[in-house]
Amino acid sequence: MNITNPNGDRKAVVIFSGGQDSTTCLLKAIADYGVENVEAVTFQYGQRHAIELKKAKWIAQDLGIKQTLIDTSVIKTITANAMMDNIEITKDEAGMPNTFVDGRNALFLLYTAIYAKGQGIRDIITGVCETDFSGYPDCRDVFIKSMNVTLNLAMDYQFNIHTPLMYLTKAQTWRLADELGALNYVREHTHTCYLGVEGGCGSCPSCILRENGLQQYLASKQ
Repeated sequence: MNITNPNGDRKAVVIFSGGQDSTTCLLKAIADYGVENVEAVTFQYGQRHAIELKKAKWIAQDLGIKQTLIDTSVIKTITANAMMDNIEITKDEAGMPNTFVDGRNALFLLYTAIYAKGQGIRDIITGVCETDFSGYPDCRDVFIKSMNVTLNLAMDYQFNIHTPLMYLTKAQTWRLADELGALNYVREHTHTCYLGVEGGCGSCPSCILRENGLQQYLASKQ
């Protein structure tokens, strides 16, 4: 990978799950900031696909990135959903899947910001996207912008939340990984499956979105 650092000594922290999107964001951050100026924050929140935590740890070590694991599993005591409970994945009448975890991204951004301020880091990177997504309200650009303002006011600190995938389709996210020289790396080392199946179950919404995007991108290269 060709590492450049147009941001000088500016530092960034990536909200990193070990999945396709956050790994692509991590790789882009390394290219943009330099590996020595990038950190990762990973959350253990009681997700049923806990295999992603192992993937995240391996990737961070492989790339030489400092990783901080934060336990927010207390959220399991106040909400229930298919992301954290062994129940069938379904959608409600409005089309919202029961894999949505209320407040998850708000919580992730808050804890990451607290950590970032303590490290003197202003740039926070998250892989949320409102183009190819499941309809989660906390993946929308309007939420991220609102949260950015809230965090700045709450801590009297100038955070900059970056969302490099916000308006990319899943196929375009694969293209970005390819442009970073990491298409095969992301394919082989990341985990997306909501059910926690090694290599993917092929049938959950996340697996379908990932595979469809990959096939669309590969077809576009021919």
